[in-house]
Amino acid sequence: MIDAYRTISAASEGEFKDRGSKFLAYAWPVRSEAEAMVHLEALRKEHFKARHHCFAWRFGPDGSRFRANDDGEPSGTAGRPILGQIDSFNLTDIVVVVVRYFGGTLLGTSGLIQAYKEAAAEALRNAEVKECLVKDHFLLDFDYALMPDIMNGVKKLELEVLQQSFDDRGRLEIGIRKSETEATLLRFKAQLWKVSEEEAAGVDWPAGLKVTGEDGR
Repeated sequence: MIDAYRTISAASEGEFKDRGSKFLAYAWPVRSEAEAMVHLEALRKEHFKARHHCFAWRFGPDGSRFRANDDGEPSGTAGRPILGQIDSFNLTDIVVVVVRYFGGTLLGTSGLIQAYKEAAAEALRNAEVKECLVKDHFLLDFDYALMPDIMNGVKKLELEVLQQSFDDRGRLEIGIRKSETEATLLRFKAQLWKVSEEEAAGVDWPAGLKVTGEDGR
């Protein structure tokens, strides 16, 4: 189960030069193609005199969604090397764009591959990498009579509270690392009932508490 992934925490830049050509690399943390395109279009306007704006992106905790684009460079010489660096740094939810200003000398296929690779790598070396966890979210909807036990259980298990509201009933949205969800919920139930985990496995949640997950369970 993939429940952790690496991305960058903020935008970063890098630069590589070869025989007069300048390769300016830009990397951003993004979550969608639309978000990536906003950055790409902004660069096209900023560097409107540049000959190429090549890019690659990869999305999702498992990195299953990706794209590489050569933007007029010979096939496989730009987008793929950029994507290769994203993969070399083991990153996802990211877009890297390399803007090329032609210096008048042809670099050849191997030269282009190396240039786009090095420019992308420099931007990623300059980036701050962070690890993100994939979490299941659950809503705890409870009577106020249960509030002391629930808040105590949340504190003891160090559950992440994403949102909370206290109106006619108490409501907490919590996040649990996906690979630990089943075990954590069992420990939480045991805390509420003040019984062992083995005993908690055979009972439902206390009356007055409704636990709902993202999938409606």
